[in-house]
Amino acid sequence: MKAIVLAGGFGTRIQPLTNSMPKPMLPILNRPMMEHIIIKLRDDLGIKDIAILLYFMPDVIKDYFKDGKDFGVNISYVLPDDDYGTAGAVGMARDFLDETFIIVSGDLVTDFDFRTIYNFHQEKKSNLTIALTPVENPLQFGVVIASEDGRIQKFLEKPSWGEVFSDTINTGIYIIEPNIMDFIPRDENFDFAKDLFPILMKNNVTLWGCMIEGYWRDVGNPESYREVYQDIFHGTIKLPIKGEQVKYEDGIAYLEDGSSIDPSVDVKGIVVVGKKTHINKDCKLFNVVIGENCILEENVKLENTIIWDRNNIGEKSKIKNAVLCNDIDIHKKVKIKEGVIVAEKCLIDAGVTFLKDVMVWPNKTIEEDAVISNNVIWGDKYKASIFELGTVVGRVNIELSCELAVKLAESFGSILPIGSKIYLSRDYHKSSRMLKRSFLSGMLSSGINVLDIFGVPSIVMRYNLAHKDDVVAGVHIRQSVKNQEETEIIFYTNEALLIDTNLAKNIERIFFRENFRRVRFNEIGEITEDLEATDKYIEAVKNKTKETNFKNKGIKIVADLMFGSTSKIYPKIVNDLGIESVVLNAYEDDKQLQKLPSLIKKSQKEVGKIVQSLGLDCGVLIYPNGQKFQVVDDEGNLVKDYILLLTLLHILNNSCHEIKKIFLPAWTPDFVEYKNLEITKGKFGGFKAKQLKEYDLIANTDGHFAFSEFGLSTDAVFSSFKFLECLGLSGRKLSESIKELPEFAYRGENVACPSEYKGKMMRKFLEDGEDKKSSHTDGVKIWLDEKEWILMIPDQHREFLNIYIQAKNDTNANKIFEEYQGKINTWINE
Repeated sequence: MKAIVLAGGFGTRIQPLTNSMPKPMLPILNRPMMEHIIIKLRDDLGIKDIAILLYFMPDVIKDYFKDGKDFGVNISYVLPDDDYGTAGAVGMARDFLDETFIIVSGDLVTDFDFRTIYNFHQEKKSNLTIALTPVENPLQFGVVIASEDGRIQKFLEKPSWGEVFSDTINTGIYIIEPNIMDFIPRDENFDFAKDLFPILMKNNVTLWGCMIEGYWRDVGNPESYREVYQDIFHGTIKLPIKGEQVKYEDGIAYLEDGSSIDPSVDVKGIVVVGKKTHINKDCKLFNVVIGENCILEENVKLENTIIWDRNNIGEKSKIKNAVLCNDIDIHKKVKIKEGVIVAEKCLIDAGVTFLKDVMVWPNKTIEEDAVISNNVIWGDKYKASIFELGTVVGRVNIELSCELAVKLAESFGSILPIGSKIYLSRDYHKSSRMLKRSFLSGMLSSGINVLDIFGVPSIVMRYNLAHKDDVVAGVHIRQSVKNQEETEIIFYTNEALLIDTNLAKNIERIFFRENFRRVRFNEIGEITEDLEATDKYIEAVKNKTKETNFKNKGIKIVADLMFGSTSKIYPKIVNDLGIESVVLNAYEDDKQLQKLPSLIKKSQKEVGKIVQSLGLDCGVLIYPNGQKFQVVDDEGNLVKDYILLLTLLHILNNSCHEIKKIFLPAWTPDFVEYKNLEITKGKFGGFKAKQLKEYDLIANTDGHFAFSEFGLSTDAVFSSFKFLECLGLSGRKLSESIKELPEFAYRGENVACPSEYKGKMMRKFLEDGEDKKSSHTDGVKIWLDEKEWILMIPDQHREFLNIYIQAKNDTNANKIFEEYQGKINTWINE
């Protein structure tokens, strides 16, 4: 039997630990992670021939392991000339793979018994066996459903919470027969889960899943690296430790050759001391791993701390739950609190204090007596990733500093060709103005030309972006719509859609490595002002709506613009279309936006009163950034967001017959049937432009609408006029159309659920719905009868479950919610 060890990952999300070494080389108990894997392959399975697949920093790995003789194995290396994906890279070693072989990632920490997996493989006469195990958070892994005998029935690679259907995951450990290599094409990007497994299943090759218990952790970020050590200290996993054992009253020390501990040192728990490391008198060590050639001066106190090689720790320093990388010089009386990571080659002067959860990047000097706060670019917020759905969000001058904006722009610019052109816009808030100027500088320094639209709603920039062939991307900076203390930097593709996860990861990789492209003086980007963008947008809205539909119908409305950026465009459009209107709050006032939740409630009430007192057809509320609109009917009642959607569909079904195909999220109520509309429901997000162009309307139940005749992005301004146009064509009052909808109950709730239980909740819901009609297009949807259902979607970023219920009446809806709320609480506490 042979083995393949995968060691090509970049380790972007575990920065700054991987600044000068690939992730498989990160030390665990003073050995690279991959060394533990190689020893386990040798000891569990008796494997002698191992091939290591390289890509990132290959020489670091080759220089350490060499030919493998020092580890009792024969090691060869495979270095692909491009990124061929997981299976494609293994395919590069096909000449080596002439017998049964096991594939293991080099950046795992595990105590799995590999022999158990191999025995299962032999017993089932399997061609391909996947090692499976349950985990608390399955998002970063492939989720699997297998039958009781181990036949794999379904899998999904790296799902969102809404797609998770089990907490059983693919560990990335495979045992494979050589004939499977025939299904892997040569010199093509080819992935195991996305490509190979579906092809094998189509060809009736049974995939087997071996459920195995034990310790398994993918070390994907700094927190998981620290957690491995906590598990070692607490005895959750036992790994071989090098060195001579010295027992103390409350602990045990492992001393490698040439190391020394003064007799006065207090040792508790597990203490590992690398070669030629010296610990001076009166130090206190509790659960500590120290690498080679380190010096701890007198009276140093270390607790739950990992120290790599060639570090000097000054006297009377106190360090707790920290990671110190290579070649750090820490002077006396330094205090480092929990969660701190100091990257290599840093100088920490005397008396410095680090507060909780700070990351210090390589080659930094911290001056004497400085207090380093977590409220910096390397703070807790951006440890794992920067982006959330194509957007970077943070508090201005805390997480989102001018320095971060520049680096973020340089990272984005570095993946674009020199001389490319992007759109850059902002709202009128002063924080957005400040960050935009910093961001612009970063784009220019990386050789990117900027088309500046200044202060406009994002809908204006997105429309122009989608209609300019020479502009490759767009960035909009605005005050957050959810938290007025935060600012958002939103990234769009040339199709005016949010950038996807892959592109976000590429930007993050450059950001964390600070590997920016700095161009020559004659390649620095240029700034061009687009002073016509707003006028182009206004004309486009007018051209896509028919003026006669408004003037002939005599529609009268009140519109509240909530002091937003749309105040520059909405009044002109409503006037040019001949709509008789009263427009409120059509000016910019950032102080009003600081209290947006109360502003929204106030506007809803005022618009309702005005509609009633003036006998208007309806009221329209446009949210400040033009991202959403709400409607008040002719009786002065606020129309709930989901009722607005159903009413629009009802009107379109009866009047606007040119709209045919519609895409809605899985949680949309389906009590109403539409004869003239072709409705598709599915996961709402992660769209490609080609998909969206198939539909005439893309909408959700939260007041977001995109009419593809105008653009593929949600646009409250155009959508509001389209709604008014359809309302006028219907010839009916809005309240009448609403009353024509059948009576039913619909509600959405949030149920608290720790992230580690979300995968389990998906599995439990699926099991609960085994004898009922169910769907897991997005989350798990269970039909309780023909018209009543419950849908559960774990929230992607917060610790709760999104619960949607459709029922015949409120009594039934309450009953369903209470029943499943009880089940959720029971499942969590099991």
